[in-house]
Amino acid sequence: MDDASALANTRLNLVRAPHVDLSKLARFDERIAAHLDGISLDGAEGVSAAQARLESGDHAECFVLAAVALASGNGALLGNVRSIAQTLPACMGGMLAAYGWSEPKNLRGEVKELLLSAHDISRFVGVAACGLHRLDPGLTAARHFEDESPLVRARAWRTAGEIGKRELVSTAAAASTADDDPTCQFWAAWSAVLLGDKQTALEALSGAGAVPGPERRRAFQLTLQAMSPPAAHRWLATLAKEPTNQRWLLRGAGLVGDPAYVPWLIQQMADLKVTRLAGESFSLITGLDLAWLDLEVKPPANFESGPNDDPNDPNVDMDEDDGLPWPDAVKIQAWWHANSNRFQSGTRYFMGEPLNRDNCLRVLKEGFQRQRIAAAYYLSLLNPGTPLFEWRAPARRQQRLLAEMH
Repeated sequence: MDDASALANTRLNLVRAPHVDLSKLARFDERIAAHLDGISLDGAEGVSAAQARLESGDHAECFVLAAVALASGNGALLGNVRSIAQTLPACMGGMLAAYGWSEPKNLRGEVKELLLSAHDISRFVGVAACGLHRLDPGLTAARHFEDESPLVRARAWRTAGEIGKRELVSTAAAASTADDDPTCQFWAAWSAVLLGDKQTALEALSGAGAVPGPERRRAFQLTLQAMSPPAAHRWLATLAKEPTNQRWLLRGAGLVGDPAYVPWLIQQMADLKVTRLAGESFSLITGLDLAWLDLEVKPPANFESGPNDDPNDPNVDMDEDDGLPWPDAVKIQAWWHANSNRFQSGTRYFMGEPLNRDNCLRVLKEGFQRQRIAAAYYLSLLNPGTPLFEWRAPARRQQRLLAEMH
C-alpha cells in the first residue's frame, strides 16, 4: 500500500511536469497498475489493510483505494472513500483521479447511480467522472446547470467545455456573469471560451487570469491561448505595470507565441530566479529541446528556490521550475541570431511552427506534459466543439486515442 500511494502521489505531480513525456508516463503507469493489481490479488486481506488507511485522509491513498474498489466492484469500500473525500476535501482530487484512471466498463452502473443520487457530492462525482471520460452525463436533459448545489453546477459547466458541447456556448457565456456563485461563473466562462466565445466569456476569464485566485493559472493560460497575439500583447502590457507579475509575463510570452518576445526572453535568462522559466517559454515558441541540443548549463552551486531542510524557512512551496533545463543564454543567443529569420513577428508560433492542428497532434504524441496541455487547449480552440484531450488519462489510453486521431 505504501508503494502504491507513493507512486500515485508522484503521478499526480507528473501529469503537469515540464520534463515528462507520454512514453515516460506510460512506464510509470505500468508500475502503478502492477501495485494496484497486487493489492487486489491479496483479496479481502489486502482490501482490509488498505481500508484501514482511509482515516489518514491522504489524497494519494484515496486514489489507490478508489481505484481498487472500482476495479473490484467493492461498493462498500468505494462508499467509504467517498465519505472520507466529503469530509476531507483534500482527498477529493485523488478520488476523482481514480475515476479517470478506471476503465469505463467498471463505471457504468456506478456512475448512473451517482447521477441519480439525492446527495450533491454523489451527483458531483458522477458528473465529474463523465467529464473525465469525455462523456455527456445528460447535461441538458438532467438539468445539471440548474442543480441547487453550486458544486454540481460548477462541475457541469466544466464538463460542458471538456466534452465539447458546442451548442451550449451561448448559455455558458451568459452564465459566466449571471450565475450567483463565483466558481460557477468561472467554469462557465472557461467552457464558453473553449467552445468558441471570444467576447463576454473571454472578458470574464481574463479578469480571473489577471488577479490572484485559486484558478488564476488555468484562466491565464486559456485566456492567452484564445486571444489573438495583438490582443494578448495588450493584455500582458497591463499586467506588466505590476512588478510582482514577472513570472506571469515570462509564462505569458511563451503562450502568446510571438517571436518578438524572444530577445526579451533571452535577456531574462540572466536572472537565476526565472532563467528556467524563460527557457521554457523560449522552447514553447521555437520548439527547441534545450537539453537535447546541449543549449543548457549546469545548475549553479547552492541555488535554492523551493523548500529546504531549514525548519525556520517559511518557503514551503515546491519549485515549479524543477525539471526544466538551465538555459545557456550565450549559445541560445547565437542560435537565435542564426535562425531568427525563420520566424515572423506578429505570428503565433507553437513549438517551432505557426499554430496548426497537425503540429498540436505531434506535440501531444512527443512533447512534455506542459507542452501537451497547451496542445490540448489549442486543438479545442482551433475547432470549437472538439473535446478537450485528456492529458491526465492513463498513458496507454491516451496513446490509443492519438493513434485514432488524424
